[in-house]
Amino acid sequence: MINPAITRDLVLAMPKTDLHCHLDGSLRLSTILDLAKEQGITLTAHDEEGLARAIHMGEICDDLVDYLKAFGVTLSVLQEDWALERVAYELIADAHADGVRYLEIRYCPVLHLDKGMRDTQVVEAVLSGMERGQREFGVDSGLIICGLRNIDPPTSLRLARLAVSFKDRGVVGFDLAGAELDHPAKDHVEAFYLIRNNNIACTLHAGEAAGAQSIHEAIHYCGAHRIGHGVRLVEDGSLLNYVNDRRIPIEICLKSNVQTRAVDDVSQHPLRLYYDAGLRLAISTDNRLITDTTVTDEYLLAASTFGFDFTALKRLTVQGFKSAFLPYRKKKAMLREVTDILDEMGGAPVAQLDEQFQTRRPS
Repeated sequence: MINPAITRDLVLAMPKTDLHCHLDGSLRLSTILDLAKEQGITLTAHDEEGLARAIHMGEICDDLVDYLKAFGVTLSVLQEDWALERVAYELIADAHADGVRYLEIRYCPVLHLDKGMRDTQVVEAVLSGMERGQREFGVDSGLIICGLRNIDPPTSLRLARLAVSFKDRGVVGFDLAGAELDHPAKDHVEAFYLIRNNNIACTLHAGEAAGAQSIHEAIHYCGAHRIGHGVRLVEDGSLLNYVNDRRIPIEICLKSNVQTRAVDDVSQHPLRLYYDAGLRLAISTDNRLITDTTVTDEYLLAASTFGFDFTALKRLTVQGFKSAFLPYRKKKAMLREVTDILDEMGGAPVAQLDEQFQTRRPS
């Protein structure tokens, strides 16, 4: 079939994934103001416009550490279980409006204990909101618990135990986030040993604010099944081939990488190189609020910057579903449904793109 012209309406209608989406970076501005008022919290701004400026929404930051300062605002209103339940539900609703069919939400529970919540209570609140959203909007979702590079390794181990306790109850993976430079992943290997020993998937932020060595540690020390950002993978051709050969997906967040200065300009992002090399990629948002983006925005930016036609966007979409931390049978069924929808929309049939994207095992 002929490739249709790429428009916002077309991309919005595509069934998509968002596999790298931080809960505390993806609130609605109006919700932050509501939650602050209900909890008696004084913010530095009292309307949406002022709040957007206060968190540098969509603005270029000095670096990743500067970018992370905005979370001080969002976390201030997320210290109650009912607040966490609300924002998780609203994130599912926003994902549905964005055409997302499967969403993985990640966050660090120990950042929500200032008012005395138990860490299990923090997880249960978010899962409750996700479940309510799934019932109402039909968006499948999974929760990823994050350790933080800049917090001591024993805390990461504690969070890994928390993830294990919620295995098969909504938690689908474990992550290592936070300030990357000078905080090596190998310091947290005990947490990842526990995660892998309990057959739980893991992803790590790596190659965003530090070099390819950071990605090497994430894979060879921590056993990463996916890599968050991975911009600096281009610095090590041998490692890039290793990642490609083993189909380790890269979670791509274009606008965020520009905002944190991981790349100087979106045109310098290695997405096109990765795509042409055959890497498995998952277009994602990172932080919908702080970066001022949606999955639809990210796909449109990829198309306009790198010349992707609709067939290429279909291929990226399917790669997203193949990269999901889902059970094989559920992933297979979802892929069949998604590929049928995508093929009806135009472009080359998914089954003809290449053998990596077939949804049925060979007979």
